[in-house]
Amino acid sequence: MDRVSAFEEPLKKLLGGPTAKVMAEHLDLHTVGDLLHHYPRRYEERGRLTALTDLPLDEHVTVVAQVADARVLTFNGGRGKRLEVTLTDGHGRLQLVFFGHGVHKPHKDLLPGRRAMFAGKVSVFNRKMQLAHPTYQLLDADSADDAGATEAVDAFAGKLLPIYPACKQLDSWRIAKAVDAVLPSAQEAVDPLPEALREGRGFTSLPEALLKIHRPATKADVAAARDRLKWDEAFVLQVALARRRYADTQLPAVARRPAPDGLLDAFDAKLPFTLTDGQLKVSKEIFDDLATEHPMHRLLQGEVGSGKTMVALRAMLAVVDAGGQAAMLAPTEVLAQQHHRSITEMMGELAEGGMLGGSDQGTKVVLLTGSMGTAARRQALLDLVTGEAGIVIGTHALIEDKVKFHDLGLVVVDEQHRFGVEQRDALRSKGKQPPHLLVMTATPIPRTVAMTVFGDLETSVLDQLPAGRSPIASHVVPAKDKPHFLSRAWERVREEVENGHQAYVVCPRIGDDEDDPAKKKGKKAAEEEATADKRPPLAVLEIAEQLAKGPLHGLRVEVLHGRMQPDDKDDVMRRFAAGDVDVLVATTVIEVGVNVPNATAMVIMDADRFGVSQLHQLRGRVGRGSAPGLCLLVTEAHEASPARARLSAVAATLDGFELSRIDLEQRREGDVLGQAQSGVRSSLRVLSVIDDEEVIAAARQEAVAVVAADPELTHLPELRTALDALLDKEREEYLDKG
Repeated sequence: MDRVSAFEEPLKKLLGGPTAKVMAEHLDLHTVGDLLHHYPRRYEERGRLTALTDLPLDEHVTVVAQVADARVLTFNGGRGKRLEVTLTDGHGRLQLVFFGHGVHKPHKDLLPGRRAMFAGKVSVFNRKMQLAHPTYQLLDADSADDAGATEAVDAFAGKLLPIYPACKQLDSWRIAKAVDAVLPSAQEAVDPLPEALREGRGFTSLPEALLKIHRPATKADVAAARDRLKWDEAFVLQVALARRRYADTQLPAVARRPAPDGLLDAFDAKLPFTLTDGQLKVSKEIFDDLATEHPMHRLLQGEVGSGKTMVALRAMLAVVDAGGQAAMLAPTEVLAQQHHRSITEMMGELAEGGMLGGSDQGTKVVLLTGSMGTAARRQALLDLVTGEAGIVIGTHALIEDKVKFHDLGLVVVDEQHRFGVEQRDALRSKGKQPPHLLVMTATPIPRTVAMTVFGDLETSVLDQLPAGRSPIASHVVPAKDKPHFLSRAWERVREEVENGHQAYVVCPRIGDDEDDPAKKKGKKAAEEEATADKRPPLAVLEIAEQLAKGPLHGLRVEVLHGRMQPDDKDDVMRRFAAGDVDVLVATTVIEVGVNVPNATAMVIMDADRFGVSQLHQLRGRVGRGSAPGLCLLVTEAHEASPARARLSAVAATLDGFELSRIDLEQRREGDVLGQAQSGVRSSLRVLSVIDDEEVIAAARQEAVAVVAADPELTHLPELRTALDALLDKEREEYLDKG
């Protein structure tokens, strides 16, 4: 068998059809290589018991514990049987329950004092943590008469027990047995690290690392294996990103240098405020990139309200000055219209180039969205193809084939995580040569995530708020424990309105028929959800009606959500911005870009249903003027729950970077990296983008050096093989976002 095919061998051949089928369907493991890279989550020492007090709810766990007691209870007049077993680790307790015919064998096996590995899903019943019908494997020498137990004891005597990420259909110890069957193939592993790098850093070989991670003799074995395997993941990913950056530097682009005394200087001269040091620094980085003859690829992250739009506008003006056109792509029509309004207001007569009363130095700023009337759309398309319009702001309508530019020089993408790869590439292909690209996000990204997820983009950070932004006070409102707090929240909204201000109320759901869980899931599922004490999230339409009739009676309450007609949405936003609406009850459609300085209060209903970064985004909609902002996070979550801890963290700080780190630590990394980054998520098994900053930074440095010396990796065939495995079809999408 050659070196590559050993890892590509289907599991079915070695493990048999049924086991291979479960592994493919539930763990996404298809080949020998997949299983060898399915590393243990942790290790238990045979003599040591698992801490039972911090088991995660609703997750499938494997624990090593001792039986404290066991009793059989009868019900239904003696016709039904239930076995209750209590496990202990010496401190905490965990209850097991078995019903009906499943009682006999565990009743015989699970005698007080016995030790075993147990696997099942953690739930709570009568305020006690429990596993219902768990599978188990006895680990005591005196259970050697039990089938398979001798083998278990011999295999694990005095050793570390690997606990694998498992599923209901396949326990950790059955996965361990399957790994034993494929472990000899580890000798065939193709080593992606160049020899000089491996020796220079003192790493163990890849076959040895695989053996040690699956069957360690000591904790030192585990550490050595993990160090090596982390490096593989970080290095191969960083090589992929470095090659992407290198390829971009080989592309041609038109250098765009603003003309002296042109549009940019005229705009700067009429600004009523001074740009922050941060804005000037980031602008210089962008202008330096625009002046080069290969395309800029820059990520601009900035706190909510740090003035990213101003930086992006100045970049667009510089390109127009240099004879090109700039396009800004927004994720929603509401946001595109908002950007168009604020940019034309900021530019004044400079946005009326060629029109009566417009400035001689000006240009035309056009809006292009899917819902525009035919005449307005035709005029916008004409302005783009003739070059009359220097700046266009739009949604994905900008990408359609019929949209032609005279000379597209810069693409600005707002809130990049909302766009697909094809959309960005389609817009980039509209230039005569590849246009420069500026990607903006208001979601602060820790440095490690930026290096991993956006590693093909250079990064600029705006972390300074412009003068005049007001502080925002945030408080958690525990509606279930203290209903009077919620009443006080509505009083505070009334007070803000009486003082001449406005407020937002945000709900997770719209609440129309299409949005109704009973209609979506069917009556039975909705009933089950209700009995499980999980009511549907609060809805805009219901809350708006309750508020208008109840605590906010007499105030001008309006709704805004994504399923309204675009004209209706724009009308509501215009009236809210003009002060003709007191309270706007909305979904997260207001999360980004909406700028109403007079709005000072925000009440977020069911705040625990939102992510940390999303709450931070929403909160950034208030306190945009001279009056202080107030954000109230309403929740029914229990005081000791992780959801409440999350909300308290949001209330405690306005630092988006700190919150994004908390977000990463509290949620699964994959959730944070998001669907668009499925490639990273599926390729990272031991590397943590939170904790392994040093590894990622060092791997990036090594990767840049390797790619600079050998861009095609001609002399590193093993690294090429590893790269091809990373860049399979599913993952290519993530890397091609540039």
